[in-house]
Amino acid sequence: MAADVTAARGDGVETKLKRGITGPLLFLFILGDVLGAGVYALTGEIAGEVGGVLWLPLLLALFLALLTAGSYAELVTKYPRAGGAAVFAQRAFRSPIVSYLVGFSMLAAGVVSAAGLSIAFAGDYLAAFIDVPTAIAAPIFLLLVAALNARGIRESLGGNVVMTIIELSGLVIIVVAVAVMLGAGGGDVARVTQFPDGANPALATLAATIIAYYSFVGFETSANVAEEIRNPRKVYPRALIGSMLVAGVIYLLVGLASAIALPPGDLAGSSAPLLDVFDATGVPVPGWVFSLIALVAVANGALLTMIMASRLAYGMAEQRLLPPVLSRVLPKRRTPWVAIVATTAVAMGLTLVGDLATLAETVVLLLLFVFLSTNVAVLVLRRDRAERDHFRVWTWVPVLGVASCILLLTQQAPHVWLFGSILLAVGLAAYGLARLTTRRAEVPADVEH
Repeated sequence: MAADVTAARGDGVETKLKRGITGPLLFLFILGDVLGAGVYALTGEIAGEVGGVLWLPLLLALFLALLTAGSYAELVTKYPRAGGAAVFAQRAFRSPIVSYLVGFSMLAAGVVSAAGLSIAFAGDYLAAFIDVPTAIAAPIFLLLVAALNARGIRESLGGNVVMTIIELSGLVIIVVAVAVMLGAGGGDVARVTQFPDGANPALATLAATIIAYYSFVGFETSANVAEEIRNPRKVYPRALIGSMLVAGVIYLLVGLASAIALPPGDLAGSSAPLLDVFDATGVPVPGWVFSLIALVAVANGALLTMIMASRLAYGMAEQRLLPPVLSRVLPKRRTPWVAIVATTAVAMGLTLVGDLATLAETVVLLLLFVFLSTNVAVLVLRRDRAERDHFRVWTWVPVLGVASCILLLTQQAPHVWLFGSILLAVGLAAYGLARLTTRRAEVPADVEH
């Protein structure tokens, strides 16, 4: 009977992790991570490139992200294992170093992102309620996230449900407030088709699309909890594509509302654009309310990112790409506690780097390499027959996904390439050290035989 239940809930794939993620929880997991904190800060950056035509780069970014999401849907349902892109690369390319670099890029992107989010949490938004130095608040915040992460995946995603609803409500409030503003005769609808004076529409849209793309990359974290999803082959594609489409619609509405409520110049010069949009509507709600919503959004993004990072470290350890100690789990909670401790410690160290812009851009650079590998892996693994039925995406989707990753990689700034290269060099050094240590550990056993 126990084996039948396992098969029903997990497609018969054995795992040491607890399968506590249902379809609705997975949908909210992905939605919460895609919405994240980016939309609360990036609206102004996008307006600086395309003026009031905010909806166009958001729409293009959604399309580009959906290409890679389709590849993830096929591979996760075909190989429902923790480790995500690193596992896919290992199966496709049969090269430990390639698999390691893909996994390390993903892991580094997650930890760097969590460090940046913790700094954002400990900054001006938190200062609206309590004045605590960032050097103290950021590590404490990461420790609290780690505690919730270690308690259990279901408890973590239960917190995500509440936080996703709160951050979603803030975006809905923006759309409704601007609608009320329009009904009262305010705002300017004509701005949604106006590019900045002298701007080349095509080049401006491409530049803004790169910025907007950052708002959609959170979907990849879901691949690293595949072993904790009940019936992933049935649930995962629906939750992934559905949550991204919902997030895309919300982003489009927020972009339109922002352009209608404020001139592009006011949006581009703001560090809190959605708060300024809300103030422009004249709806009588205190500003601290949006500060609280923003804090929740940042906290939710950090929690989901650290869930991803710890599960990825666990999955890579299971595949012998990282030290086996990282695959240890708590006996009762069945959460990868060593991986949680390790990734949290690294993120706490990175909070000493205060350049949030470079951290965010580096996350995108690293993830583009991961996405490129995943799109190629789909095509390579078509010759690998799966034991069970799985989701299959149209062939043109991963092909266009490869092209989109290459296009976006060519647009990255030199200093971002430098920072990313340093991180990858550290990863290569760690890989070489791990291989050397493993070989030395195997020598006594060989001698005995």
